[in-house]
Amino acid sequence: MQRQGGVTVNIRESSEEKEYKNLSTYASKSRESKGRERAEAECDIRTAYQRDRDRIIHSKAFRRLKDKTQVFLAAQGDHYRTRLTHTLEVSQTARTIAKALELNEDLVEAIVLGHDLGHTPFGHAGEAALNDICPSGFAHYKQSIRVVELLEKNGEGLNLSWEVRDGILNHRTAGSPHTLEGQVVRLCDKISYIHHDMDDAERAGIFSEDDIPITLRVTLGDSCRERLNALIHDIVSNSYGKDRVQMSPGVEESMKNLRQLMFDSVYKNPVAKKEEEKAKRMLKELYLYYSKRPEAMSQEYRQLIEQGEPLERVVCDYISGMTDQYSMAKFKELFVPSGWAVY
Repeated sequence: MQRQGGVTVNIRESSEEKEYKNLSTYASKSRESKGRERAEAECDIRTAYQRDRDRIIHSKAFRRLKDKTQVFLAAQGDHYRTRLTHTLEVSQTARTIAKALELNEDLVEAIVLGHDLGHTPFGHAGEAALNDICPSGFAHYKQSIRVVELLEKNGEGLNLSWEVRDGILNHRTAGSPHTLEGQVVRLCDKISYIHHDMDDAERAGIFSEDDIPITLRVTLGDSCRERLNALIHDIVSNSYGKDRVQMSPGVEESMKNLRQLMFDSVYKNPVAKKEEEKAKRMLKELYLYYSKRPEAMSQEYRQLIEQGEPLERVVCDYISGMTDQYSMAKFKELFVPSGWAVY
């Protein structure tokens, strides 16, 4: 509460009123949230989605993103993206579009900041490894929900609002977010990684503008910056005042073709992916080791097993929570002989 001229003012309630005045009819209003799994007293300063954003930023899983691979494993250079910088770039693009469409920026930001919390070390290579070896499978978008609902805060989870969890779960290409803010994030995740992964690939010398068909360059532009700008403007112009976030058919088709080009030229490129098989084998060995020796995991994970969580799922929890460097250090500790000396 704040006092102004002798009158007590609830800042959160004032912010909620501004949402009704300033946001689109189709925007998600904080006051209309479906709520949290566990009821909580409202904050007198922050709206529900602002609190969710803050909880994610202060989580351990969010901090670990700085040392998790985006595309290039163990990249030598300061300017290659990590999973954290990917998240921040998606956030900026999504907030730009949300502001232009008069949607709820706080909800958009919370979804973005949480969308990759469940990612493994070594990016999608690590995800594929755990999905191969775990009998019940593994998917990073499901793991992100598990992180915010259970794993954070020593098994309590972050108790986020329904809308944020829905956006996180449905950020993948095949997802169907129930809010327009979630739809913004779903699109921006794709256009952001296409943009910055291409930029990184050009820096690595495995991709160039000449590799892009002229038809795509005519539609989207002749540089990463021009293409990002074109995609953002197309979304805004085709979604403003509507109950759906969308692209024009021509630009959407061009983006899909550009994404496929990235898969063919970069994501499956033997130069960019040359260390992936090593990373996969390493994580699979760690999975087998901890499956046989769960007592070697941290206390918080052993406690989950004691509470009835399946062993195979908890082992995935433990490994997916590792950073690239930590997983390599654990592998070295467990499987690589150390030097012997007499003192």
